[in-house]
Amino acid sequence: MVPDILKDKTALVTGGTGSFGQTISRRFLAHGIKELRILSRDEKKQDDMRQQFNDQRLRFFLGDVREESSVREAMRGVDLVFHAAALKQVPSCEFHPMEAVRTNVLGAENVMSAAVSCGVDRVIALSTDKAVYPINAMGLSKALMEKLTIAKSRSAGDTVLCATRYGNVMASRGSVIPLFIRQLREGKEITVTDPNMTRFLMSLEDSVDLVLFAYQHARQGDIFVQKAPACTVSVLAEAIQIVFAKKVPVSVIGTRHGEKLYESLVSREEMARAEDLGDFYRIPADARDLNYSKFFSQGEESISVAHDYTSHNTRQLDVQEVVSLLRSLDYVKQELAGENTGLMA
Repeated sequence: MVPDILKDKTALVTGGTGSFGQTISRRFLAHGIKELRILSRDEKKQDDMRQQFNDQRLRFFLGDVREESSVREAMRGVDLVFHAAALKQVPSCEFHPMEAVRTNVLGAENVMSAAVSCGVDRVIALSTDKAVYPINAMGLSKALMEKLTIAKSRSAGDTVLCATRYGNVMASRGSVIPLFIRQLREGKEITVTDPNMTRFLMSLEDSVDLVLFAYQHARQGDIFVQKAPACTVSVLAEAIQIVFAKKVPVSVIGTRHGEKLYESLVSREEMARAEDLGDFYRIPADARDLNYSKFFSQGEESISVAHDYTSHNTRQLDVQEVVSLLRSLDYVKQELAGENTGLMA
């Protein structure tokens, strides 16, 4: 449900033709938002989305977050911004790290600078588990985006800058569930990188709930995390075969370039100061300035007893629980319906 406070608002979604943008558009338009703007650089996806939604409240701006002028043009008169534009594929960013920097870091700076200049109420930047203890270029660029958000929030005036952080979103574009389903339908082996690898299980609807919670509760520089269950990749592969009532061999191909064994959503250092808000964690901005020598001399004992929040130590779902969760996803329902009518997605 969209809070009433959004009904008279104008919102902008950068990278809004992606899975997140599609989901948030359906939710917002169904509950009476005044205007929803989509900024992206792919005119074909914009045209597809325009025809799909056919709603005059949905406006499209062709541009790139790398160009502040196109961002500023789309942001005039906007109340809130959901910054989803990013390079997200780990291998692509690994081989082209400067492209990740240009989009994920410099692009984010353009969005936040334009928002402050245009008097936007709030900016919610979408981050990733890979920003916690980053080991790849994608995670490093997103970690720097978070640091940038916190730093700019200190001088953003009335524009609140905050971020949300979540793991892989189930059935989103480029995620493993569509891959497994495609391999299953084609009768190929399901390729598993590491059967013991764990991943948080979060739906697209959950990702919208998280940014809405951030919109309602954010203070300057906050990072919000939604609690979620997890499972191993081998459990996920087994569950998908049960849902589609088809059995194929599972092949272990080894960990991909820059891939982690498990997802970390909150580091130990962050957990020491995080606020437990029930279904969410709020990680407040580090309030220290450059006069922080006292923190070196005194230390922080709470960090020594804290633990990371990861997909290894959160609640683990068994096969039947994952089957139930998969069957609740719109993407899986559509795939099953297509299969029953002889269509190939």
